[in-house]
Amino acid sequence: ITFQELKPPKNLYHGTSPLFVESIKKLGLIKGSRLHVHLSNDIETAKIVGKRHSKSLEPTILIINALDMYNEGNTFYISDNGVWLTDYVDPRFIL
Repeated sequence: ITFQELKPPKNLYHGTSPLFVESIKKLGLIKGSRLHVHLSNDIETAKIVGKRHSKSLEPTILIINALDMYNEGNTFYISDNGVWLTDYVDPRFIL
């Protein structure tokens, strides 16, 4: 699988369960067993993704300062289905 490397917009979004927010704000977004951290272009898509991880709770939407990450040398890719990918999101880029 190949992905197109691209400069991201100012902000991207990540939907998750409220149960994970405290850990994410300490450790950042980690790819875990996946190849990349997945980010969304808009809040609505992030909500849909977040609901998969938060069946009974309303998902929390994290705003990622993607452009600052990119300007500091982090690489971003976009998949064929419009999902933004990166290796790691440091907590300081989570607004």
